[in-house]
Amino acid sequence: MTPARSPTTHPAGCYLTTRSPLLETLRQPNYRRYMMGNSVSLIGTWMQRVAVGWLAWELTRSGTWLGIVVFADLFPTVIFGPIGGVVADRVSPLMISRVTQAAAMVMAAILWAMTAADVINIYILTVLVFAQGAALGFGQPARLALVYQLVSREHLSSAVAFNSVYFNLARFVGPMLAGAALVWNGAATAFGLNALSYIAFIIALLRIDVSSPPSSKRSTDKQSMWSAVSEGARYSLHHARIGPLLILATLLAVAVRPYAELLPGFADRVFGGGAAELAMMSSAVGLGAMIAGLRIANRAGSDLKLESVFASAGIASVAVLAFALTDYLPLALLLLMVAGGAMVTTGVTVQTSMQLAVDTEFRARVMSLYGLMQRSGPALGALFMGVAADWFGLAWPVAAGAGVALALGAYYWHRLIAR
Repeated sequence: MTPARSPTTHPAGCYLTTRSPLLETLRQPNYRRYMMGNSVSLIGTWMQRVAVGWLAWELTRSGTWLGIVVFADLFPTVIFGPIGGVVADRVSPLMISRVTQAAAMVMAAILWAMTAADVINIYILTVLVFAQGAALGFGQPARLALVYQLVSREHLSSAVAFNSVYFNLARFVGPMLAGAALVWNGAATAFGLNALSYIAFIIALLRIDVSSPPSSKRSTDKQSMWSAVSEGARYSLHHARIGPLLILATLLAVAVRPYAELLPGFADRVFGGGAAELAMMSSAVGLGAMIAGLRIANRAGSDLKLESVFASAGIASVAVLAFALTDYLPLALLLLMVAGGAMVTTGVTVQTSMQLAVDTEFRARVMSLYGLMQRSGPALGALFMGVAADWFGLAWPVAAGAGVALALGAYYWHRLIAR
């Protein structure tokens, strides 16, 4: 890893550098390899995510089943994420990332083969999505903890922000490619390209060479798995900064973020379109998020105050609420861009604050809780909203979730900050 240089700080404690933080971050070879491989893989991931949602909708025309498939993809993190966090605190996060990415590639290849052979049905699709979600959920704490080992401390905020940039660049490009694949040759093409995209990330991970801090390996060696998981949860929830951030992230994940998983239904039922409209909406979210991520990554220091986190969370909630209540596609695309940008601003600030505040021996376990909320929260929300959509339509459950998040966020802000 590139040795850290002594940063300059201003009175609020944010790090400053004399050069562009983004360029300085990209000059660090381990992070550059990670970024290049992961960006290719993420394009494939977003192609598959859009294609899975559309295939589930085509197979069933059911909001309930759409919610179940999203649940199967994201909820395994609840089971496997905390375990992965303990293992990553004991073993190399890099090794775990390599193994879990290889397992996810195998699952993607099986999904491609069964879809191409026209033997796929909603039950097989759900099982395969669950299996891949389990592999990625187990490996997510290791991937989140690994970023801290790839860059010097003063560049962590830029690295986290730029991760969001290329994640959302993939969210912008992937759905467009998925839409083209769905129109041209169906979901199997998107699944096959996703399986191939994993190769780039696995090669990048094999070329990265980092050493784990010794304390992160020793701290949990004599504890049972459950004891280590419980210790990490207690540490996170009682931490003066990490606890409130986790609560806010959970609220947004459950009540606001499911809108993105339900876009296939909006494309069909609300806007009367198909795969092309779905690709446009998914890309709008990604474009807004990418713009916000670039803005943060190019700042010399990030505003890590809780007030800014709550402000961006409020903007996201308002944008999703307005999106749910419109049937005019151009306005919906603009609102989705705003929502994507505000969600990324919130996510980058939350993750950077947690990474800088956590003790090294708890890093992977704390990040496993963050990852758990980011994956399982939307799964739970999409499941409930999908079921409700079959009774009340898509708009009202999504609007209600955003409204609840806005109200609870305002109350929590008042209790935590304004008192």
